[in-house]
Amino acid sequence: MRLVVARCSAHYTGRLSAHLPLATRVLLVKADGSVLLHSDGGSYKPLNWMSPPCSMAVSEPDEAARERGVTQLWAVQHAKSDDRLEIELYEVLHDSAHDLGVDPGLIKDGVEAHLQEMLAAQIQLLGTGHTLIRREYPTAIGPVDILARDKDGATVAVEIKRRGDIDGVEQLTRYLELLNRDPLLAPVRGVFAAQEIKPQARVLATDRGIGCLVLDYDAMRGVDDVDSRLF
Repeated sequence: MRLVVARCSAHYTGRLSAHLPLATRVLLVKADGSVLLHSDGGSYKPLNWMSPPCSMAVSEPDEAARERGVTQLWAVQHAKSDDRLEIELYEVLHDSAHDLGVDPGLIKDGVEAHLQEMLAAQIQLLGTGHTLIRREYPTAIGPVDILARDKDGATVAVEIKRRGDIDGVEQLTRYLELLNRDPLLAPVRGVFAAQEIKPQARVLATDRGIGCLVLDYDAMRGVDDVDSRLF
């Protein structure tokens, strides 16, 4: 990655036209070819950018541009469209290149697979006396996240989401309709479990006789002691 801090202006043409007047900005030239211009505030998003596939040509300014104080021209052309980003550099304050290597990507805490694993290990969160039958219980329309039995021996199907919305309730409803056709499992009741359950989803679940369980991720992984909270 090339990192440049410079006083510059920029003009974008193509599907739309946009102009950035002269100011000090951060310019990023990534290994994938993308070029981004950032300011020191306002948003994490760049003020303007060109996404790959594109190519960048660096040239000297003509006489008229040199008289305006331009020291360098960057022309970034998209390979599959007429989009073009032209950057005029007036003063370069910093210019460095860094090999960042291969990025492993974002690893999210609290993803559904991790929540499923922890709830299976802490099945008592469904209620005293619950036991785990299995995770990823197979059905003809996809696996049920958790299948369990309550203290009375009744079957419980659990659908797990990070953020619970109406689609998750609908998904669990389809599982319940299928599971209740199996005489070895029926009757099967449902529990919709998520770190956050939207009000509309809770109303729909309650209307269909489905229980709701809010999962406290920090407490489940032992980071937050719920018994020591003041509030």
